[in-house]
Amino acid sequence: MAYVKMNIFHWHIVDDPSFPYESSTYPGLSGKGAYDPSAAVYTIADVKEIIEFARLRGIRVMSEFDTPGHTQSWGKGYPHILAQCFKGGKPTGEFGPVDPSRNSTYDFMRALFKEVTNIFPENYLHLGGDEVDFACWQSNPNITTFMEQMQFGKDYKKLESYYIARLLSTLQSLPSSKRKLRPVVWQEVFENAPDVSKDVTVHVWMDSPWDAELRKITAAGHEAVFSACWYLSAMGYGEDWPKYYTCDPGTFTTDEKQRALLKGGGAAMWSEYVDDTNLISRSWPRGAPVAERLWSPASANDVKEFRPRMEEIRCRYRE
Repeated sequence: MAYVKMNIFHWHIVDDPSFPYESSTYPGLSGKGAYDPSAAVYTIADVKEIIEFARLRGIRVMSEFDTPGHTQSWGKGYPHILAQCFKGGKPTGEFGPVDPSRNSTYDFMRALFKEVTNIFPENYLHLGGDEVDFACWQSNPNITTFMEQMQFGKDYKKLESYYIARLLSTLQSLPSSKRKLRPVVWQEVFENAPDVSKDVTVHVWMDSPWDAELRKITAAGHEAVFSACWYLSAMGYGEDWPKYYTCDPGTFTTDEKQRALLKGGGAAMWSEYVDDTNLISRSWPRGAPVAERLWSPASANDVKEFRPRMEEIRCRYRE
């Protein structure tokens, strides 16, 4: 990353399959939710070491604790924060996303994020908010009653928006510090609630039509970040890096005020088909075209002219 001037490490540190962050506030999160609580975890000392390692190379670390979806691992140690799934009026024993209807949910999140914001010094904090499956919420009679009380009808997007708004309010209630937290969310949060707080930065990840999405987000006054066409974890046949180089999010509008709200972007490396055996080979040098695109004007778009630099950075990585 430092070789190509990438200066933010977006660390999607937990997800459905595993909760490897070893929380001192809620030790059961990793104790029950990690693949291997005795080995496959990041202790707070590990996290601080990674943050310092990055800092010495000019890289900031933005953590992501994605909710209300992608939280199955959270429920292994603390099932009460997730919504119970029902069938035929009876619990199935399965759990869905975080339960937005309980006050205890927000107490839990407040305590966890108090810890997280003390450990991670970065102002930007990614809260996720993508790919929320509503089926379990729809089956839960307590959530149905809550929906009626809130006059949400059967619009579960409103329930998700309620959760995000209350989570943002919860973060604002954390003990004051010298820095101002800048929450980041995936684009579905904005799509479900275009009136979400302007303090929220919206992360565009869906491939099409990303230019129209960026126009809507920035027209509403939000900062945006972009990764829609830079998925390094998705392998194509032959040379696929030229498409990363020619994808330019800066062309989404000619309005300079809106362009100024596009704060940057990043290459995504998801781990559905990636592990320690192929992580580096998929990331580099394929990530280098993304870095040059983000640091270059729109006029620098000649793949043939870029190719010698791609070959050079590959050689440097092999040294």
